[in-house]
Amino acid sequence: MSHYDLIIIGSGPAGRAAAIQAGKLKRRVLVIDRKDRFGGVSVHTGTIPSKTLRETVLNLSGWRERSFYGRSYRVKDDIGAHDLKARLHKTLDYEVDVLEHQFNRNHVDTLNGAARFTGPHEIEVATEAGEKTILTADRFLIATGTKTYRPETVPFNGSSVVDSDEFLDLAQIPRSLIVVGAGVIGVEYATMFSALDVRVTLIEPRETFLDFIDRAIIQDFTHQILENGVDLRLGSAIDRIETTPGHVEVSLANGRHVRAEMLLFAAGRMGATDGLNLSAAGLKSDHRGRLSVDRKTYQTDIPHIYAAGDVIGHPSLASTSLQQGRVAACHALDTPTLPESPWFPYGIYSVPEISTCGMSEEEMQERGIPYEVGVARFRETSRGHIMGLEHGMLKMLFSLKTRRVLGVQIVGEGATELIHIAQAVLNLKGTVDYFVQNTFNYPTLAEAYKIAGLDAFNRMPIPEEYKVRRDPPAAPAALPGDTSADSSR
Repeated sequence: MSHYDLIIIGSGPAGRAAAIQAGKLKRRVLVIDRKDRFGGVSVHTGTIPSKTLRETVLNLSGWRERSFYGRSYRVKDDIGAHDLKARLHKTLDYEVDVLEHQFNRNHVDTLNGAARFTGPHEIEVATEAGEKTILTADRFLIATGTKTYRPETVPFNGSSVVDSDEFLDLAQIPRSLIVVGAGVIGVEYATMFSALDVRVTLIEPRETFLDFIDRAIIQDFTHQILENGVDLRLGSAIDRIETTPGHVEVSLANGRHVRAEMLLFAAGRMGATDGLNLSAAGLKSDHRGRLSVDRKTYQTDIPHIYAAGDVIGHPSLASTSLQQGRVAACHALDTPTLPESPWFPYGIYSVPEISTCGMSEEEMQERGIPYEVGVARFRETSRGHIMGLEHGMLKMLFSLKTRRVLGVQIVGEGATELIHIAQAVLNLKGTVDYFVQNTFNYPTLAEAYKIAGLDAFNRMPIPEEYKVRRDPPAAPAALPGDTSADSSR
């Protein structure tokens, strides 16, 4: 039996950050994961694969050049599944190598197998070879992430009806695709394959989608994806899904039918905690397998057991999971650290990208905050002309009382990179004046911040201290011996 200062179950972003932090604190730490290669869902089926796939699609399809050379322009005419996978595997191999090197460099022990609690301070790990190992620790961190939601009413078969994990193993690119679920994952894959000229139907049972995003941004985004060929069906509840040789047919509650070669079911994920035997440690998950924690320390109801990452629910981002894992490790190992910043960016890697930081206009209205809006279109920037951008916008919200920026939303090329300017200004409590006073590189898309800032500034009340005084000039003082004033006498 081995004893550790900290045992981490899961090697995704939260587990990875926690392990490296514990290693740098010279503590004895162990990371356990089911997979024979570490990295979790983020590296193998989630964040990194989907973003790599997006970049490959945009490059091979010539998407970014179509405004100049026409919608039929393609860098490669016969794009196949093997083309998409080549870059994918190369990227994933590199990610795993970097992670394993980081673990080795920081003296982090690793173990492959399925972990389950057998007591508050004890776990059992079963390997694929059938061996079982008992381990104990002073502290535990659960970072098991999530797994796909697979309802029994959906006839998954691994080929024509798949979930988001299986989708990456597609044998060939379908000519038509149905995506069920207009959440982040569904929207990303639907718009990616639309860029490959696949006929995509995106079905969402609710009347709206991506409700945490500013409605003006969603309206602009919806216009773009419809123009790009996505058939968006909102308020379309599914009655049944049937498979026939070569096709999948979806019958909707409104009586309509949709047919395609493949269906991707991307309507939700569940916390991956069902095999942990949580009750042995005194823990209990909610109906979706998620754990409740103190959001400052990431402690569960059992003080020596922590949880971080997607397994604790919102916001379920790889970026925030990295932060959560590091903070949890520091607290578990009694090491002071800086608190997390209140504002963090969301990034949706669709085509086009969406990224936000801070409040939406709807939130400002709900809170009764008097505000002004500044908007810039990418086509108004010289860099936008150079890149051939026909769409894209940046929207900023400012408090009329304090002049502070309280929210920024971006849709269009490079949104997930541009948002970090907003994040910095938000966390440093900057005002509209920052964007008016400062110079941005020209030509850049970042210049949109200047345009949007001026757009709001020109409609906002001018503070008294900013107003230019235009008092009449005072009479010049007479110099000693100067008699010019008496020359008229």
